[in-house]
Amino acid sequence: MSKKKKHIPLPCLPPGVSLVDTHCHLDMMENGEDPADIIERAFAAGVTRAVTIGIDPASSRKAVELADRLEHVYAAVGIHPHHAEQLSLQAEKELQRLAGGSRVIAFGEIGIDTVKDYAPLDVQQRAFTRQLEMARELDLPVIVHNREAHEEIYQRLKKSGPFPRGGVIHCFSGDGEIARKFIDLGFYISIPGVVTFNRADMLHDAVRSIPLDFMLVETDAPFLAPVPYRGKINEPLFTLYTAQKIAELKGLDLAEVARVTTANARRLFNIS
Repeated sequence: MSKKKKHIPLPCLPPGVSLVDTHCHLDMMENGEDPADIIERAFAAGVTRAVTIGIDPASSRKAVELADRLEHVYAAVGIHPHHAEQLSLQAEKELQRLAGGSRVIAFGEIGIDTVKDYAPLDVQQRAFTRQLEMARELDLPVIVHNREAHEEIYQRLKKSGPFPRGGVIHCFSGDGEIARKFIDLGFYISIPGVVTFNRADMLHDAVRSIPLDFMLVETDAPFLAPVPYRGKINEPLFTLYTAQKIAELKGLDLAEVARVTTANARRLFNIS
């Protein structure tokens, strides 16, 4: 007989304390559920803001449409490294137009991915550099996708900077030393649900060493659902599990993690 999985209840925030899911893809939810219902469920549990992220011009348009429709949602626009070949002059103009929307608070998700070769590395590099320029021109913080490209991204950010509006390393997967290098460039470090996985030892150690004042929390929904929903469809509500694990690793209470990371998100993205 197989063992029953231990039930992990949804962590509860005290009254007046909230969380921000700083990175999700509401247009990509796989179960066809209305994003309004997903956001309502999160809001009821204290996840009161979510940033839905574009990965190409089409999804960036959807992100802006969702942010315009849903009160508690903001948008970011950009071209993900997997789709770097889509960055044309026409695409640049479309992203610039979308970035003018009142609910657009960042440029991204942009970066370099050396694990998946959906786009040639040189194309990714050019697209990343150009979009960093665009973010500066548009006066927006940047959301950086960094997959097994820590040093290259660090060097490109260092060379392209400074970034007056700052940015965030999304879905952080490095160690504490790498985190410190990005923090020294003025970037926040965003912690995903992977931190709840038992074997994520390097990330656990990094979270212990990263100052909370430079940390954000995210789901990357519908991907990377935390324990106890690992392998299922992720959603902004589950930011609570990630924040709870951060609190456990740092010896803090959940409310403190929520207060500080929410203040960080508001500061970076200039949201209320």
